[in-house]
Amino acid sequence: MTWDEAIADFLVYLRLEKSLSEKTLTAYGADVHKLRSFMEGECGVQPQQVERGHVEQLLSHLYDAGLSGSSQARVLSGVKAFFKYLLIEDAIAASPTQQISAPKQRRSLPDTLTVDEVERILAAVDLSKPEGHRNKAIVELLYSCGLRVSELVNLRLSSLYLEEGFLRIIGKGNKERLVPIGERAISALKLYLAGRSVGAAQRSADDIVFLNRRGAKMTAVMVFLITKDLAAKAGTGKTVSPHTFRHSFATHLIAGGADLRAVQEMLGHESITTTEIYTHLDREYLRKTILLYHPRARRGQSGGAKDADREEDRMAEK
Repeated sequence: MTWDEAIADFLVYLRLEKSLSEKTLTAYGADVHKLRSFMEGECGVQPQQVERGHVEQLLSHLYDAGLSGSSQARVLSGVKAFFKYLLIEDAIAASPTQQISAPKQRRSLPDTLTVDEVERILAAVDLSKPEGHRNKAIVELLYSCGLRVSELVNLRLSSLYLEEGFLRIIGKGNKERLVPIGERAISALKLYLAGRSVGAAQRSADDIVFLNRRGAKMTAVMVFLITKDLAAKAGTGKTVSPHTFRHSFATHLIAGGADLRAVQEMLGHESITTTEIYTHLDREYLRKTILLYHPRARRGQSGGAKDADREEDRMAEK
């Protein structure tokens, strides 16, 4: 099996068997082409001849080229998936990546909004404008349901089960899940839909919930601009994106005592380890709250968290 044959068959497998999006396929394609380029140019081996040492050389090459730990991990993930496919097809006896771990990387905690900031953003929506109720419904669904922006713009009228209190969402990899929707989000959505005339949508967008002024499906970029503008009007002082509401949704649920598995299901995470980041975020939020407001954690009225952090560092040194 040549590199051309192996890569072509791998991408067909991902498209047909895994139902991955074109964007994800492009990413995997880029990863395996990096693998091919190095193996042919530096090692002179075909897919069946690649050994663990070759893959380790590739990672060293990526490190020397200045790729971050997360970028190296991304390439290694694609390479592992490629050799896993060859293993399934009996093209190789064992994967050369089996004992190779991804480079360690610092996982940064995502920005979140407080409940008060979410309320201020919702209050910043100008309901006197034609798009006002639409924009309010968008923010309500992003925060109340924890939707990805791609899931929001692709949401269909036929996927709304408002009487039952659920939305049917098609997430990554065309995986379907049911997401609960609260009364406030339902109310905002109904107000928007009441003003959405039957003939307003273009034929291709007949079943799409959120439309632009031309009656076409909204783009993710447009939703980014809406949320950014509303956050600025609300005076949050934060760079807010649609994903910020998803992070806030999960963080507030866990802070309120929600079961981690339930949050995983609502977010549509394939692995619970992805959801677990919100438990770390919740702990960090609680720590900062204590440092800011607990009398034993502060020194004076104006010191705030900085004084508390300095005191904590001194205690740690002792």
